Amino acid sequence: QVQLVESGGGLVQAGDSLRLSCEASGLTFREYVMGWFRQAPGKKREFVAEISRTGDNTNYAGIVKGRATISRDNAKNTMYLQMASLKPEDTARYLCAARVNYVSEYDNWGRGTQVTVSS
Repeated sequence: QVQLVESGGGLVQAGDSLRLSCEASGLTFREYVMGWFRQAPGKKREFVAEISRTGDNTNYAGIVKGRATISRDNAKNTMYLQMASLKPEDTARYLCAARVNYVSEYDNWGRGTQVTVSS
């Protein structure tokens, strides 16, 4: 079955950088559009960034644009999210997700990795 496993979260200070990873198995990784989402306690899950199958196209939410870089390594079945200048409001559980194309819904999800940014 499809498994998406996030890692790289932790407790950091405001202004720090962090790189999250999402390792995929059980699917042909290069055939999926991949995305990062986040959810803070008591808030709705929100889109962070997504990347095309080849990595040539990326989209970012305004809340992280200029501070985040999404990338993928199809040879390693892994996607990354590099975040810089972290703010306390970036504190959330970060989840990766996969969908077959830009029209379909994200229907494969990881469990997430917690990122906590202290001020």
